[in-house]
Amino acid sequence: MSDRHFDALATRFAEKIYGGAKGAIRLAVLQADLAETLPQRPLRVLDIGAGLGHMALWLAERGHQVTLAEPAQPMLDGARQRFAEAGLAATFIQAPWQDLTERLEAPYDLVVCHAVLEWLAEPAAILPALRRLTADDGWLSLAFYNKDALVYRNLLKGHFRKLRKASFAGEGQSLTPQRPLDPRELAAQLHADWRVESTSGVRVFHDYMPAEFQAKADPADLIEMELAHRRHPAFAGLGRYLHWLCQPR
Repeated sequence: MSDRHFDALATRFAEKIYGGAKGAIRLAVLQADLAETLPQRPLRVLDIGAGLGHMALWLAERGHQVTLAEPAQPMLDGARQRFAEAGLAATFIQAPWQDLTERLEAPYDLVVCHAVLEWLAEPAAILPALRRLTADDGWLSLAFYNKDALVYRNLLKGHFRKLRKASFAGEGQSLTPQRPLDPRELAAQLHADWRVESTSGVRVFHDYMPAEFQAKADPADLIEMELAHRRHPAFAGLGRYLHWLCQPR
Protein backbone atom coordinates (compact mmCIF):
# COMPACT_ATOMS: atom_id res chain seq x y z
CA MET A 1 0.00 0.00 0.00
CA SER A 2 1.30 3.45 -0.92
CA ASP A 3 0.45 6.94 0.30
CA ARG A 4 -2.82 8.23 -1.18
CA HIS A 5 -2.89 11.54 -3.05
CA PHE A 6 -5.90 13.25 -4.60
CA ASP A 7 -5.01 14.26 -8.14
CA ALA A 8 -8.17 12.90 -9.78
CA LEU A 9 -10.48 13.49 -6.85
CA ALA A 10 -9.76 17.09 -5.91
CA THR A 11 -13.16 18.49 -6.90
CA ARG A 12 -15.11 15.61 -5.40
CA PHE A 13 -13.00 15.77 -2.27
CA ALA A 14 -13.69 19.48 -1.87
CA GLU A 15 -17.43 19.09 -2.40
CA LYS A 16 -17.70 16.15 -0.01
CA ILE A 17 -15.61 17.61 2.80
CA TYR A 18 -16.36 21.32 2.61
CA GLY A 19 -19.69 21.48 0.86
CA GLY A 20 -21.85 20.98 3.94
CA ALA A 21 -22.09 20.79 7.70
CA LYS A 22 -19.29 18.26 8.11
CA GLY A 23 -16.67 20.59 6.66
CA ALA A 24 -18.04 23.64 8.47
CA ILE A 25 -17.90 21.85 11.83
CA ARG A 26 -14.40 20.57 11.14
CA LEU A 27 -13.08 24.04 10.33
CA ALA A 28 -14.89 25.60 13.29
CA VAL A 29 -13.37 23.18 15.80
CA LEU A 30 -9.85 23.37 14.39
CA GLN A 31 -9.96 27.15 14.22
CA ALA A 32 -11.36 27.53 17.73
CA ASP A 33 -8.61 25.32 19.15
CA LEU A 34 -5.88 27.23 17.33
CA ALA A 35 -7.32 30.65 18.20
CA GLU A 36 -7.25 29.71 21.89
CA THR A 37 -3.72 28.36 21.81
CA LEU A 38 -1.47 30.18 19.36
CA PRO A 39 0.75 33.07 20.48
CA GLN A 40 -0.52 36.54 19.59
CA ARG A 41 2.26 37.31 17.09
CA PRO A 42 2.97 36.52 13.45
CA LEU A 43 4.14 32.93 13.07
CA ARG A 44 5.97 30.96 10.41
CA VAL A 45 3.43 28.27 9.50
CA LEU A 46 3.83 25.11 7.44
CA ASP A 47 0.64 23.35 6.33
CA ILE A 48 1.50 19.78 5.27
CA GLY A 49 -1.09 18.22 2.99
CA ALA A 50 -2.72 21.63 2.74
CA GLY A 51 -5.36 20.49 0.26
CA LEU A 52 -7.44 23.37 -1.05
CA GLY A 53 -5.98 25.77 1.49
CA HIS A 54 -8.94 26.39 3.79
CA MET A 55 -6.94 26.30 7.01
CA ALA A 56 -3.90 27.99 5.48
CA LEU A 57 -6.01 30.89 4.24
CA TRP A 58 -7.60 31.33 7.67
CA LEU A 59 -4.11 31.50 9.19
CA ALA A 60 -2.87 33.93 6.54
CA GLU A 61 -5.86 36.18 7.19
CA ARG A 62 -4.61 36.43 10.78
CA GLY A 63 -1.24 37.73 9.70
CA HIS A 64 0.81 34.55 9.73
CA GLN A 65 3.44 33.71 7.10
CA VAL A 66 2.13 30.53 5.52
CA THR A 67 3.74 27.82 3.40
CA LEU A 68 1.43 25.26 1.81
CA ALA A 69 2.86 21.85 0.93
CA GLU A 70 0.58 19.57 -1.09
CA PRO A 71 1.51 16.64 -3.35
CA ALA A 72 -1.59 16.84 -5.59
CA GLN A 73 -1.34 19.57 -8.23
CA PRO A 74 -5.12 20.08 -8.65
CA MET A 75 -5.46 20.63 -4.93
CA LEU A 76 -2.57 23.08 -4.89
CA ASP A 77 -4.04 24.93 -7.87
CA GLY A 78 -7.29 25.27 -5.95
CA ALA A 79 -5.41 26.67 -2.97
CA ARG A 80 -3.58 29.19 -5.18
CA GLN A 81 -6.91 30.36 -6.59
CA ARG A 82 -8.38 30.70 -3.10
CA PHE A 83 -5.45 32.89 -1.98
CA ALA A 84 -5.56 34.95 -5.18
CA GLU A 85 -9.25 35.67 -4.71
CA ALA A 86 -8.53 36.77 -1.14
CA GLY A 87 -5.61 38.96 -2.24
CA LEU A 88 -3.19 37.22 0.11
CA ALA A 89 0.30 35.85 -0.46
CA ALA A 90 1.72 32.49 0.52
CA THR A 91 4.40 30.03 -0.54
CA PHE A 92 3.10 27.01 -2.48
CA ILE A 93 5.12 23.81 -2.78
CA GLN A 94 4.06 20.70 -4.67
CA ALA A 95 5.77 17.93 -2.73
CA PRO A 96 5.05 14.87 -0.61
CA TRP A 97 5.95 15.08 3.05
CA GLN A 98 9.06 12.93 2.49
CA ASP A 99 10.72 15.82 0.58
CA LEU A 100 10.01 18.63 3.01
CA THR A 101 12.87 18.36 5.49
CA GLU A 102 15.38 18.78 2.65
CA ARG A 103 13.50 21.45 0.71
CA LEU A 104 12.39 23.76 3.50
CA GLU A 105 14.20 26.01 5.93
CA ALA A 106 12.99 24.67 9.25
CA PRO A 107 11.96 25.18 11.92
CA TYR A 108 8.42 26.52 11.85
CA ASP A 109 6.48 28.05 14.72
CA LEU A 110 3.40 26.03 13.75
CA VAL A 111 3.21 22.86 11.69
CA VAL A 112 -0.29 21.92 10.57
CA CYS A 113 -0.91 18.28 9.68
CA HIS A 114 -4.65 17.77 9.28
CA ALA A 115 -6.22 14.63 7.79
CA VAL A 116 -2.88 13.37 6.47
CA LEU A 117 -1.79 10.45 8.63
CA GLU A 118 -4.76 8.26 7.73
CA TRP A 119 -3.83 8.44 4.02
CA LEU A 120 -0.25 7.25 4.54
CA ALA A 121 0.97 3.70 4.06
CA GLU A 122 2.95 4.02 7.30
CA PRO A 123 1.48 6.86 9.37
CA ALA A 124 4.17 6.73 12.07
CA ALA A 125 6.90 7.36 9.48
CA ILE A 126 5.98 11.04 9.22
CA LEU A 127 6.40 11.76 12.94
CA PRO A 128 10.20 12.31 12.95
CA ALA A 129 9.83 14.73 10.03
CA LEU A 130 7.14 16.67 11.89
CA ARG A 131 9.51 17.06 14.83
CA ARG A 132 12.40 18.26 12.67
CA LEU A 133 10.17 20.84 11.01
CA THR A 134 8.83 22.26 14.29
CA ALA A 135 10.69 24.80 16.42
CA ASP A 136 11.61 23.73 19.96
CA ASP A 137 9.05 26.21 21.31
CA GLY A 138 6.64 25.67 18.42
CA TRP A 139 3.36 23.85 17.99
CA LEU A 140 2.10 20.88 16.02
CA SER A 141 -1.58 20.87 15.08
CA LEU A 142 -2.41 17.24 14.38
CA ALA A 143 -5.87 16.12 13.26
CA PHE A 144 -6.52 12.50 12.34
CA TYR A 145 -9.29 10.05 11.50
CA ASN A 146 -10.33 8.35 14.72
CA LYS A 147 -10.54 4.56 14.69
CA ASP A 148 -12.63 4.54 17.88
CA ALA A 149 -15.35 6.59 16.20
CA LEU A 150 -15.33 4.29 13.17
CA VAL A 151 -15.71 1.23 15.40
CA TYR A 152 -18.56 2.85 17.30
CA ARG A 153 -20.36 3.85 14.10
CA ASN A 154 -20.09 0.28 12.81
CA LEU A 155 -21.46 -1.01 16.09
CA LEU A 156 -24.46 1.29 15.77
CA LYS A 157 -25.06 0.06 12.22
CA GLY A 158 -24.75 -3.60 13.21
CA HIS A 159 -21.76 -4.17 10.90
CA PHE A 160 -20.44 -6.92 13.14
CA ARG A 161 -18.80 -8.95 10.35
CA LYS A 162 -16.69 -5.94 9.41
CA LEU A 163 -15.73 -5.47 13.05
CA ARG A 164 -14.75 -9.12 13.45
CA LYS A 165 -12.50 -8.78 10.38
CA ALA A 166 -11.21 -5.38 11.60
CA SER A 167 -11.77 -4.25 8.00
CA PHE A 168 -11.88 -0.44 8.09
CA ALA A 169 -9.76 0.76 5.19
CA GLY A 170 -11.17 2.51 2.15
CA GLU A 171 -10.37 1.03 -1.24
CA GLY A 172 -10.03 2.22 -4.82
CA GLN A 173 -11.78 5.53 -5.42
CA SER A 174 -13.32 5.55 -1.94
CA LEU A 175 -12.87 8.67 0.15
CA THR A 176 -12.79 6.56 3.29
CA PRO A 177 -9.27 6.94 4.72
CA GLN A 178 -6.86 4.06 4.27
CA ARG A 179 -5.73 3.75 7.88
CA PRO A 180 -7.90 5.10 10.71
CA LEU A 181 -5.67 5.71 13.71
CA ASP A 182 -5.95 4.19 17.17
CA PRO A 183 -5.47 7.22 19.46
CA ARG A 184 -3.71 5.16 22.14
CA GLU A 185 -1.18 3.82 19.66
CA LEU A 186 -0.56 7.29 18.27
CA ALA A 187 -0.17 8.76 21.75
CA ALA A 188 2.48 6.14 22.51
CA GLN A 189 4.32 6.93 19.27
CA LEU A 190 4.28 10.65 20.04
CA HIS A 191 5.31 10.36 23.66
CA ALA A 192 9.10 10.45 23.25
CA ASP A 193 9.14 13.71 21.28
CA TRP A 194 5.87 15.50 22.02
CA ARG A 195 3.60 16.66 24.82
CA VAL A 196 -0.07 16.62 23.87
CA GLU A 197 -1.25 19.88 25.41
CA SER A 198 -4.91 19.84 24.36
CA THR A 199 -7.33 17.44 22.68
CA SER A 200 -10.68 17.99 20.98
CA GLY A 201 -13.15 15.83 19.13
CA VAL A 202 -14.25 16.96 15.67
CA ARG A 203 -17.91 16.05 15.04
CA VAL A 204 -18.54 14.37 18.36
CA PHE A 205 -22.26 13.91 17.68
CA HIS A 206 -23.16 15.16 14.19
CA ASP A 207 -22.21 11.97 12.33
CA TYR A 208 -24.25 9.83 14.73
CA MET A 209 -27.46 11.84 14.27
CA PRO A 210 -30.21 10.25 12.16
CA ALA A 211 -30.30 11.85 8.72
CA GLU A 212 -33.69 13.45 9.29
CA PHE A 213 -32.42 15.20 12.41
CA GLN A 214 -29.31 16.40 10.58
CA ALA A 215 -31.50 17.86 7.85
CA LYS A 216 -33.67 19.75 10.35
CA ALA A 217 -30.84 21.17 12.44
CA ASP A 218 -29.71 24.74 11.90
CA PRO A 219 -26.01 24.75 10.83
CA ALA A 220 -25.20 27.48 13.35
CA ASP A 221 -26.73 25.40 16.13
CA LEU A 222 -24.74 22.35 15.06
CA ILE A 223 -21.49 24.30 15.19
CA GLU A 224 -22.37 25.88 18.54
CA MET A 225 -23.11 22.49 20.12
CA GLU A 226 -20.07 20.79 18.57
CA LEU A 227 -17.82 23.54 19.96
CA ALA A 228 -19.48 23.30 23.36
CA HIS A 229 -18.97 19.53 23.59
CA ARG A 230 -15.67 19.04 21.73
CA ARG A 231 -13.75 18.51 25.01
CA HIS A 232 -16.48 16.83 27.03
CA PRO A 233 -14.91 13.84 28.84
CA ALA A 234 -17.60 11.44 27.64
CA PHE A 235 -17.98 12.71 24.07
CA ALA A 236 -14.61 14.04 22.89
CA GLY A 237 -13.25 10.58 22.16
CA LEU A 238 -16.18 9.89 19.82
CA GLY A 239 -15.15 12.65 17.42
CA ARG A 240 -14.91 11.42 13.85
CA TYR A 241 -11.56 13.18 13.87
CA LEU A 242 -9.42 14.07 16.85
CA HIS A 243 -7.43 17.30 17.04
CA TRP A 244 -4.33 17.30 19.21
CA LEU A 245 -2.18 20.37 19.82
CA CYS A 246 1.32 19.27 20.70
CA GLN A 247 4.61 20.84 21.72
CA PRO A 248 8.08 19.33 21.58
CA ARG A 249 9.52 17.85 24.76
